[in-house]
Amino acid sequence: MSYPGYNYGAPNGASQINPQVQQWFALADKDGSGQITCYELQRVLANGQGGTFSEKACRLMIGMFDKENKHSIDITEFQALFDYINAWLGVFKNFDRDNSGSIQEEELAAAFTQMGYRFTPEFINFLIKRYDGNQNGNVTVDQFIVLCVQIQKFTEEFRRRDTELTGTINIGFEDFLGVALNCDV
Repeated sequence: MSYPGYNYGAPNGASQINPQVQQWFALADKDGSGQITCYELQRVLANGQGGTFSEKACRLMIGMFDKENKHSIDITEFQALFDYINAWLGVFKNFDRDNSGSIQEEELAAAFTQMGYRFTPEFINFLIKRYDGNQNGNVTVDQFIVLCVQIQKFTEEFRRRDTELTGTINIGFEDFLGVALNCDV
């Protein structure tokens, strides 16, 4: 199983916009600016638990697909984001084995194991507590996306520094802060 990359960016060139994407874009673009901001995106994305995607998740996703760093996305960038969210939603549904609309500790452990990570139960428990916005032991789809994207970002930065492939790196304090601040949303 492959997992969505976080650095997709908007598709290059003029491509046909999916009619469903056009409908979602029009629904989100309340001010008719032709751009969707984090807050406009947040209003239209449901997290499966009766709420909307968190501001953090929406900021992360806008930032990933905003090619001009304008803190908003146009319809072409939105189409790439739409495809990205649907890809992660498929991953999420695959591991939400009880169809609760959220992932519990055991399901999150299975997801990361299948992604190739060997996290201890204690670390999985830490992740659940860190990303569980409601503090009920569950991670919603938006929290799952943020968590997975951040783990991917940290993994890439770690691998870039682990040139001898030892599984260990030495990192200066400022470099560490740079990595941590770049990987946090």
